[in-house]
Amino acid sequence: MGRRHNDAVDSTSQIIVALDCDNRATAEAVVKRLGDECRFYKVGLELLTAVGPDIVECLVAQGKEVFLDLKLFEIPNSVAGAVRAAGALGVSMVTVHAMGGRGILSAAVEAARDFPGLRVLALTVVTSMTDADLADIGIDDATDGQVLRLARLAQRAGCHGVIASPLDVSALRSVLGPDALIVTPGVTLSGESPAEHARPDTPRAAITAGASHVVVGRSVTRAVDPASAFRRIRADLVP
Repeated sequence: MGRRHNDAVDSTSQIIVALDCDNRATAEAVVKRLGDECRFYKVGLELLTAVGPDIVECLVAQGKEVFLDLKLFEIPNSVAGAVRAAGALGVSMVTVHAMGGRGILSAAVEAARDFPGLRVLALTVVTSMTDADLADIGIDDATDGQVLRLARLAQRAGCHGVIASPLDVSALRSVLGPDALIVTPGVTLSGESPAEHARPDTPRAAITAGASHVVVGRSVTRAVDPASAFRRIRADLVP
């Protein structure tokens, strides 16, 4: 299940910077300006679709870790193929929708076995979703209950961890134990707008609650000095 949450961890490795942009030049400029400060980047559907998998290979070649946020939700055979492709690219994390059920989750885990450095993370409830959104798709439970249900399912299927909002972390850590990865998008600095995230909190709060990693985006990528912004977040994670 990865590094134990309560082991000593270099705070730099806990921060994943989201390259949520639509062209390679912008992404590469962020990586260049951060230099050695940042070791972990998220590549999502926008950047991957715009520029292709070469951007992932480029990051890996520079010694960076890559969180490939594919949010896979397909038939098990297709999910397995996508996970194998991610492993071949050298990524460290790939995401699959827990709402797809045990078959999809198990197929992803099995496909990842050939790539020892690849960890499969199950997306529980998207951080933009509210109780009302769940009701719209026929789920009567509240978001916190649905998150825990899907996290337990993912753990039984052998996933290395989950993706969840900062507000879900404490309950998830209690349920999943110390070894599971809990990666939290939806973190914002004090005074910042939460953008599209419905259940945000600060990076410090997420880590204190038990998150193994936090994903930060515009707080760093749109800063006048991205490296300085990254250092401030890193310093804030140290108790």
